[in-house]
Amino acid sequence: MKLAYDLHIHTALSPCADKDMTPNNIVNMSILKGLDVIAVTDHNSCKNVRACISCAKDRPLLVIPGMEVETAEEIHLLCLFPDAGKAEEMQEWVYSHLPHIRNNEGIFGEQLILDDDDNITGVEERLLLCPAAMTINEVYDVVQDRLEGAVIPAHIDRQSNSLLESFGVMPEDISITCVELSQKNQVCRLTGKHPSIRNMKTLFSSDAHYLGYISERENFLEADCKEVRAVLNSLKAGWKQEFK
Repeated sequence: MKLAYDLHIHTALSPCADKDMTPNNIVNMSILKGLDVIAVTDHNSCKNVRACISCAKDRPLLVIPGMEVETAEEIHLLCLFPDAGKAEEMQEWVYSHLPHIRNNEGIFGEQLILDDDDNITGVEERLLLCPAAMTINEVYDVVQDRLEGAVIPAHIDRQSNSLLESFGVMPEDISITCVELSQKNQVCRLTGKHPSIRNMKTLFSSDAHYLGYISERENFLEADCKEVRAVLNSLKAGWKQEFK
């Protein structure tokens, strides 16, 4: 089935996100925009995932637990998981590799932990906007092999925190089945320079830090059904694409 998606959305847990990015606001805005599936992907943490999933219960929206991990190479990877428990296992592993730097709210912004009524239940004191001491290869191994999740290199067409900006080429020793671009007009340029991208799913998500930036119903992916594991299986399968 065809599903309208946005697989890169930040909550108010990410210090660079607006305070209005609460679980209820995100779920309701995603439904208003006609989306079928979203992923909650805060920087190096998943502490608002369960609240977002709870808000979407019995609603026409599938919420995939995730996080945006920053590797030792300063590459951003969207890591999506079959359930919140697996995401929390990943969070524990990421936290063990993050530097112990206290967040400066005046510089970076607050890192709010929220419940499913949008109440603030805590504040993450460790700075989340920094690389963890783990390589991209290690993240792929843990997420896809141990935790049964999917990994998507984020915004590979950007100059910052991009796999292509860091490496210059698509690595051949990692099984990359899909990538995220921030702009559709970059597809031809990137596939011309890196032909292997033609055999990967090419996703276009919002990287929303503000409610209005959440994607409209314009990007679709195919999955066997509207379930988390079905979406993850689709992302990990790869596909042959033809671009004009």
